[in-house]
Amino acid sequence: MTPAATANAPRTVVLSPHFDDAALSLAGLIAGLPGPVDIVTVYGGAPAAGASVSWWDSNCGFSSPEEAQCARLAEDAAACALLGARQVVLDHPDGPYAAPGAEPDLLDGYLAGLEPGTEILVPLGSNQPDHEAVRRRALNVLTDLGAPPPTVYADLPYTGHLPEWGLPEASEALARSARCGLAYQDLLRGYRTTVRDALTLDDRQWAAKRAAVLCYGSQLAPVSADHGPFLARRGPLACELTWTLAPLS
Repeated sequence: MTPAATANAPRTVVLSPHFDDAALSLAGLIAGLPGPVDIVTVYGGAPAAGASVSWWDSNCGFSSPEEAQCARLAEDAAACALLGARQVVLDHPDGPYAAPGAEPDLLDGYLAGLEPGTEILVPLGSNQPDHEAVRRRALNVLTDLGAPPPTVYADLPYTGHLPEWGLPEASEALARSARCGLAYQDLLRGYRTTVRDALTLDDRQWAAKRAAVLCYGSQLAPVSADHGPFLARRGPLACELTWTLAPLS
């Protein structure tokens, strides 16, 4: 999928590995990004016919992969509408339904079709292989295209387990952390990072973010099982962090 026409081309693209990642990680910042904003779910494609329901989708209450994808598409459309963004879905099946070793290679054509100067945000990839695959692929493709590096965002709630999360020293702590910082440390091998946005959401911003996140109702129970009370007002989602990149060589 490529942008439909220059007149409708996005000014900002947020690469969201799964349907809820952009809202969880960036809902507060998305409101201030240059529009039109496209939220591009990379692993949003239909599972292969005859696939068995994954353990994750089963824990979300779904009986089949088809039911899960249909419901999650609708959830994402509702969240994107609240965020004032456009929904774009690439045809990679979600991780449990993908072939072993499959790469998110549809990103190649999508990114190549963007207008020069489009702002691109990619996930850091903390503790989530699909997220890291999106970041690595996007960086490689943009480098090959001769495009500037994207902005990288801390993916939540994963990065939010850092004890220093939301504090000015969060980046330095990620550079040391064996629990939350391995993806950031990998990024530092090729790039110098500079904090671009360090947002602590006020009550108005938090209410808007909470509304967008609640659109993904099918995901909330299993995410909570893995991440605890992640929707607490002073929990991990209340702070958002992005970095600009400069290649080391």
